[in-house]
Amino acid sequence: MSHSIIPDLKSYEVWFFTGSQGLYGEETLAQVAQQSQQIVETLAAASDIPVTLVWKPVLTDSEAIRRAVLDANSRDNVIGLIAWMHTFSPAKMWISGLNALQKPLLHLHTQANVELPWDEIDFDFMNLNQAAHGDREFGYIQTRLGVARKTVVGHASNPAVTASIGTWARAAAGWHATHNLKLARFGDNMRFVAVTEGDKTEAELRFGVQVNTWGVNELVEAVDGATDAQIDALVAEYDELYDVVPELRAGGERRESLRYGAAIEIGLRSFLEAGNFGAFTTSFEDLGGLRQLPGLAVQRLMADGYGFGAEGDWKTSVLVHAANVMGSGLPGGASLMEDYTYDLTPGNELILGAHMLEVSPSLTTSKPTLEIHPLGIGGREDPVRLVFTADSGPGIVVAMSDMRDRFRLVANVVEVVQPSAPLPKLPVGRAVWKPEPSFAVSAASWLTAGAAHHTVMSTALDLETFADFADIARTELLIIDSSTTTRAFANEVRYNAAYYRLAQGL
Repeated sequence: MSHSIIPDLKSYEVWFFTGSQGLYGEETLAQVAQQSQQIVETLAAASDIPVTLVWKPVLTDSEAIRRAVLDANSRDNVIGLIAWMHTFSPAKMWISGLNALQKPLLHLHTQANVELPWDEIDFDFMNLNQAAHGDREFGYIQTRLGVARKTVVGHASNPAVTASIGTWARAAAGWHATHNLKLARFGDNMRFVAVTEGDKTEAELRFGVQVNTWGVNELVEAVDGATDAQIDALVAEYDELYDVVPELRAGGERRESLRYGAAIEIGLRSFLEAGNFGAFTTSFEDLGGLRQLPGLAVQRLMADGYGFGAEGDWKTSVLVHAANVMGSGLPGGASLMEDYTYDLTPGNELILGAHMLEVSPSLTTSKPTLEIHPLGIGGREDPVRLVFTADSGPGIVVAMSDMRDRFRLVANVVEVVQPSAPLPKLPVGRAVWKPEPSFAVSAASWLTAGAAHHTVMSTALDLETFADFADIARTELLIIDSSTTTRAFANEVRYNAAYYRLAQGL
């Protein structure tokens, strides 16, 4: 049974704006319209652009541009705009529209033809096909106004172009998701922990997310309200989907613990659905009347697209939800993750990531085991949880930290690998990875950045997606990848401190 809240990105629209001007005359403008529609049709046919592209009539004056932008701003299902100056569009016409823009923007620098028809070029051809001219004018005014945008260069038929546009569209969907996100905190942050704190008001200003707190016993009431029929149906689903250990099966001595784990999921899901929440946090220090620390329920909700952060970490919860939306339809998944311990074998250093219970099974294509074990923290009954190892392949881990005057994202490109040996005594979902460019450089850079110990791990998304998301959000992003050196990274941290302070003004 599917409970996913991850949207089909085809339900989102990106509007395509084409710039020109009236002095070319109706015949030329008709050609502009026809060719821009062909560009949109070419893009729309690309499988790596996951959203619906909508062509809009050619824009030739300031008022039409402003009205088109305001119309886009008012449409909830419009998540961004693509702009192309087919001919020369005097950029002062775009000032009021760009100043009003509230949606992500991609500047596509392209042209109608791939190759030049050298033996046919006359001045009429030059007059019509001058995006090389018009887009430079448009680039100037965007930079002059400080407009955040992504610039993609190349013909619409080029797979590299469509891939880059598709990546930006996913980032725009993530931006849209955070701006429609309500996050429920059950209890507060883990006591005395610094990095899970943060400015919730600034987060709403920057990312659009509403972060508020509910007493955990309000959740307990919802859990206690789960009916036997609901619980019967859900544990039957568990029996079908997972490799359930004998003591949790029907007739097993711990079956009641699984039924209570199901009640937690039913209550938690109903609370989130009733409040239209797309993300949440819990804390093992504030469990109220809960008999188990939520494990299985949290894992399944993350796999359904909900954001989650442990120990009250709402910033990571936001990232998990955004990553789930951005990765819609792609193989792989997204999960809360934590760097737990290392294998420091020289030349083959590995990071073992996990959490107490809460790692999403979306990271594996194998059949998880449903188990029950004691948990030496939280002071409650033994919790049920899914046990598995993340699939091998490329991945990325991203953390969000509150740096007092801004939020900082830190992203490390990684390769998820299989453990060097079995883990028979580690009954949690886990992932093992090699970080780029090396363990030593990665860890030193991460520590230099002051990056959080909680992250979102995505095996569906790449670095470009998070870079586009950070650009849209005008949020700092520090990257640790194959080109990183500790000295250059430390210098970037210093330079960024000055840049972001000055960029805010006085």
